[in-house]
Amino acid sequence: MTSESSKTNWGQFIPLVTVFFFWGFVAASNDILIPVFKKAFDLTQGQSQFVSIAFYISYTVGSLIYMGVSLLMKQDLVNKIGYKNGLALGLVISALGTLLFYPAANTGSYPLMLAGLFTVGLGFSLQQTVANPLAIALGPIKTGSQRLTLAGGINNFGTTIGPLIVSFAIFGAAATGNTNMSIESVKIPYLILGLAFLLVAVLLKFSSLPEHPQTIEESSEEAATAKSSALQYPQLVMGMIGIFLYVGVEVSTASNLPAYMETKLGFAIGDIAPYISLYWASLMIGRWTGAVEAFTDNMTTQKILRFLAPYLAFGIFLLVNAIAKHDLTPFYVYGLIILVLIAADMASKGNPARMLLIFASLGIVALFIGMATSGMVSVYAFTSVGLFCSTLWPCIFTLAVSGLGKHTSQGSSFLIMMIMGGGIVSWLQGFVSDSIGIQNSYIVGVICFAYLAFYAWKVSGILRNQGIDFDTKISGGH
Repeated sequence: MTSESSKTNWGQFIPLVTVFFFWGFVAASNDILIPVFKKAFDLTQGQSQFVSIAFYISYTVGSLIYMGVSLLMKQDLVNKIGYKNGLALGLVISALGTLLFYPAANTGSYPLMLAGLFTVGLGFSLQQTVANPLAIALGPIKTGSQRLTLAGGINNFGTTIGPLIVSFAIFGAAATGNTNMSIESVKIPYLILGLAFLLVAVLLKFSSLPEHPQTIEESSEEAATAKSSALQYPQLVMGMIGIFLYVGVEVSTASNLPAYMETKLGFAIGDIAPYISLYWASLMIGRWTGAVEAFTDNMTTQKILRFLAPYLAFGIFLLVNAIAKHDLTPFYVYGLIILVLIAADMASKGNPARMLLIFASLGIVALFIGMATSGMVSVYAFTSVGLFCSTLWPCIFTLAVSGLGKHTSQGSSFLIMMIMGGGIVSWLQGFVSDSIGIQNSYIVGVICFAYLAFYAWKVSGILRNQGIDFDTKISGGH
């Protein structure tokens, strides 16, 4: 390993994570657009959900377009144009999508609004295909998943402030009192967002980000075999199923929690919001914890940060809810559950396969406790699933693209396609709940975690057979 690759390249990594911020900002802001569009266009609840469908289906469509273009070119698109150019192109596509909000607002066209969101998502699909493996490549392999975890923490920052900013831009300061908004008020925030996309595209184009990262191009497995497609690598194919089920259990656990708390525990709808907030904050807590190793090699400093980082993130959650004037008393006990996360993170020792196995197993335990208990114990159990989902994306992604060599960007595109699992698994759990009840329906999540634990065990042997051993890379990585 060269001296340049022995540490995270922060000068390149920091510009890169701006796109992770945008993904979270826009995705969470859609939750503001749904009620806005429902009122402005006089939609049913089902029709208003086309906002989510248009946005998330674009990831799958974008991946299919990517593969189609690559086939026509007889060469992988990103390998042809370069990683930096791929990011810039994705941002320009997203910017074009925001421009559609202007004529859509002027003409009062809901389909054109959806087309704008769909186009923004198409750009995000290309950005995700490039940025996830690039985050892994900007430094040593031993901290690749930690860098992706850190990028996920930046994404969570976007999900936190996106709805607040868009809500303020549309409704103004007195959001709750303004019921006479015009659909034209959507134009300005999204035009500003489009301008931000273009500015970042220029920033990345002239940044020091590599067009063809060496750690992606060079692979002992690639040198030993002449495989023609990423789908010939079992770690990638199994990882695709893993991403599908991971996104599925993450989204479905949260989306079914309000129904459980309302029907089983008698919570009022208005009182559920802080607990949903805690679930998504749990992802931030876990990602800040899992990113510690990307900052320093000093073991003493790492141990200190492992305790400080999660409680700093938890403190931000408490602060936001204090500002919102929510009662914080029910949440203090959650600080003890965070200790389980810290212990699990330390036990993983930076190995993505071991971390995936430990965290998926804890997810199973949390869901079983939630299914077997009642009251606040069950709520905290279901909420803690957010802690144990927090680092699964970078673990699965790192394991799935390891050893793919020149097929890395193609493999990344296949993984991004599987984000659609969020909608499908959520629907499946809702369907199952009609038969066995909302609390027992969380068995769907248990099955998802069980596969992820199996993948963690199986992929270690697959990668070792290809000459990739994360324990060796970790122990010899300094």
